[in-house]
Amino acid sequence: MKRFYKQVSVAPTEGGFQIHLDGRPVRTPSKAVLVVPAGALAEAMAAEWDAQTDTIDPAAMPLTRHANTAIDRVSPQRAAVVGEISRYGENDLICYRAEWPTDLAERQARTWNPLVDWARRRYDVNLTVTAGIMHRRQGEDALQRLARAVDSLSDWELAPLHTLTTITGSLVIALALREGEISPEAAFEAGQLDELYQVEKWGEDSLAQKARESRRADLLAAARFLALLRAA
Repeated sequence: MKRFYKQVSVAPTEGGFQIHLDGRPVRTPSKAVLVVPAGALAEAMAAEWDAQTDTIDPAAMPLTRHANTAIDRVSPQRAAVVGEISRYGENDLICYRAEWPTDLAERQARTWNPLVDWARRRYDVNLTVTAGIMHRRQGEDALQRLARAVDSLSDWELAPLHTLTTITGSLVIALALREGEISPEAAFEAGQLDELYQVEKWGEDSLAQKARESRRADLLAAARFLALLRAA
């Protein structure tokens, strides 16, 4: 789509802020007026729109994409989204460990054990850690506590949290990032630990590297969205 506007601005409105293109409010793909709850987020989204040149590239507007998702997908089917995110706790990446090689197992323990401990302190959940890839069900109490933590979040937080759990394969990593327990870069490395280990040992091709960098960019954008929601 060609850029059809000249001026981008932010305007306060009931319930938050709108992004205006030549004085007209931006709408979501479902045609809802896009109202953002935080001024800092609205300003950052406006900058995305203003940065478009002759052609509008949605891929270059991740903050706007998450906002659209919150309004068009999360709000109308919140329970389904909460359930989808919560299910990552059933097979959380950080609970499945290698037995061999020993240096990989040691790296997993150094990186993931503090997250298991944090989940215990923060949510009073005792996660079952196992060796190998065979499924081992977590305790029902732990799953319910994690699900309640997800359900306590706003629609605006659930949209980026879905991205974080998908990329890392871990609900615990996503929640730890959301609460500032770990940095975005640390979250990405924790979620990609096994792949990064293989790269160190065997190298990689350019396509795999490009795919990983794309995932990293998506994770950083989701983390930024969460940070802007909380910004004054």
